[in-house]
Order: sequence, then structure tokens, then C-alpha cells
Amino acid sequence: MAKVGPLRARGSYRGRGQRRPPTWEISDSDTEGAASAEADSEAATRARDPAEERRTAAEALRLLRPEQALRRLTVLVDPAILEDAGADILMEALGSLGCEYHIEPQRPSRSLRWSRVKPETCLRSVPAELLAAGEQELLLLLEPEEFLQGVFQLTQICGPTCSVPWISPESPTCPHLAVIGLDAYLWSRQPNAQEMRQPVSPGTACAKVVVGWPEVEEALVLLQLWANLDVLLVASWQELSQHVCAFTKALAQRPFKQLQESKAFSFCTAGRWVAGERVTRDGTGLRGAWWRQIRQFNRVSPAVADAVVTAFPSPRLLQKAYLACSTEQERLALLADLPVKVDGGGRLRRVGPDLSRRICLFLTSTNPDLLLDLSS
Repeated sequence: MAKVGPLRARGSYRGRGQRRPPTWEISDSDTEGAASAEADSEAATRARDPAEERRTAAEALRLLRPEQALRRLTVLVDPAILEDAGADILMEALGSLGCEYHIEPQRPSRSLRWSRVKPETCLRSVPAELLAAGEQELLLLLEPEEFLQGVFQLTQICGPTCSVPWISPESPTCPHLAVIGLDAYLWSRQPNAQEMRQPVSPGTACAKVVVGWPEVEEALVLLQLWANLDVLLVASWQELSQHVCAFTKALAQRPFKQLQESKAFSFCTAGRWVAGERVTRDGTGLRGAWWRQIRQFNRVSPAVADAVVTAFPSPRLLQKAYLACSTEQERLALLADLPVKVDGGGRLRRVGPDLSRRICLFLTSTNPDLLLDLSS
């Protein structure tokens, strides 16, 4: 219960010789005043200006667009990658891409990761899973010899029941493998006839065994179907750089695409859109929308659409005219003789029976698989 504040008497005179009885006021406590102010603040926050919310949503959508999201993406490169002479090509490609890249130690070694900059306040309304898309991606670079040793382990020693080399099962990341120059390495390591006749002891099998393309293809299938692990085989650092840049652009586009796909109708937008006509409740804009609908038929000029819309300003009126026809042939030919105004004079044109038939079938047929245009 709130404490009662000091009582103050207030009196007033009404007329001559008449004194108003004193009245008493109870002052609110400081605690109740602070609570009331906080409640008013929360109510004001809840009753935000709709225009401000729309501006915030528009700014969030702008920041999610691929060209903006690419600037907020950071590629983390392990220093061990820079030990290779061809790594300069990768660094130059990342520098020209438009995103940031940092040289930081990664686990496992010789890997690349992607990270996003901390989002602004306007992006707090965007689902967190959209903003975190791509942060679990990892690209691990392997030497050809290291990759072939793992292939031998998968296909000949342990079989499909062994754990996948190169990656940790406890890691939450989504790894991808990349091997540079595997084809050239295999050609250079082809054994001669004498080496193929010599027996190989089990203790040195992993070091001396020769793995060819059949074993590599078998391992690629095992990794893809069993471990859901992609392997990128490239011939040079140039191809690897192109793949990394393309993958980075795809990660930048992912949040925007997922946000658009999460909407009920991602292809519709509020208000006037790029090729549409807004129709209000009082019917304003209906004629323009009907005209655009007629123009969507093949081989229909603006003049022909004007002729149909002038005779029947709305599709409802044309449907009523179809219902008033007594035969099917009459309905199909209802628009055939409508005159079409041609600029510059010339002979008189008309809509024609083909378009008349197509519009009639479009408005009256209930078969979704019906082909309207016989020439297509």
C-alpha cells in the first residue's frame, strides 16, 4: 500500500460570510510516480509511428541486399595458406571483390571461414537465423598427397565405417574440401611396371600405395552420400580464387533471398509494382489493370487492347456478355468484329477470331491444362 503524503488544507470563500469547507489532497508517492512514467514510456514505445516502422523495415531490407551485405562480410584466412606462392592470387581476388578479409589462425589449419559484421539496430527485426547464414561454412585446403592418403583410408583400409579424415565430428561447421593440382600430381606419381610387381607391406601401405582416379571417384561418392561433404578439385590457384569469390557472393545473397522466400507471396509488393496497376476500392485503376491483362496475350498490340477495353471496360461486363450468348460459337466470336483504330489511316482492322477465341476460353473455361494459343 502506498504511503499517504502530507495533507494540505485548501479553503475558499464563496460569497460574503460563507466559507467553503476545507478539502484534502493525497499526494502520490515517488515510487508510484516512477512506475507510472515507466508504464507511459512502454506504451509510447508500443504505439510507435507506423511510418517509422516502415522506414526501419525499408532500411533493413536495403542492408540485406547483396551489394550491401557483401561489404558486411568478412573472409577469415588462416596464415598457413599464405605459405604457398599462389596464395597471392587469392588475396588479390578477395581485395577486388569488395568485402573485407582478415589473416587469423583457424582450426583446422589451412582453412577459410566467413563471418558477418555485427548488425545495426534496424536489423534486429530480421530473424537471427537469416543473419547467421553462412557463418558455419568452412573451406579446407588440402595438399594432393594428404587428400590421397585420406582416400586410401576411406576406400581400402577402414571401409565406409571409419570416421571421415580431415574433419572433426564434433565441429558444428559445414566443411568443404578443396584440392589444387590433383590431376597433375596423379600423373607425376604413376608407378612403372617394376614398382607395381613389388609387394607392399601393411605397415607402409598408406605411404607407398598408389591411388588412381577410380579410387578417387569412389571416395568422392562416399564423401558426398555418406558424409555430405563436397570436394572441389581445381587445377590452379586462379580457379580456386574464382570459386571462393563466387561462394562469397552467394553467401552475401543468401539472407536477402531467404527473407524474400519467407514471405507468403514473395513476388508481390505493396502499392504499385514494376509491371502492375493498383486498383482501389472505388474501382480506380481497374481499366488499366484490365488493359494490361489483355496485353499479356500473345500478338496483342496496344490498339487491339484499347478496342477490347473500350467495348467492355471490365472483365465482369465481358463475362455477362458471354452469359447472354445463346451458343458456344457466338461466345467464341463475340469480340472478333470489334473495330481497331490504326494510327495514320489505312484499311480498317478488327480484333479477329483468334484473339476472340482465346479471351473467351480464358474467362469461361474451367480446364487448367487448356492450351489457349494454338500456334505455341
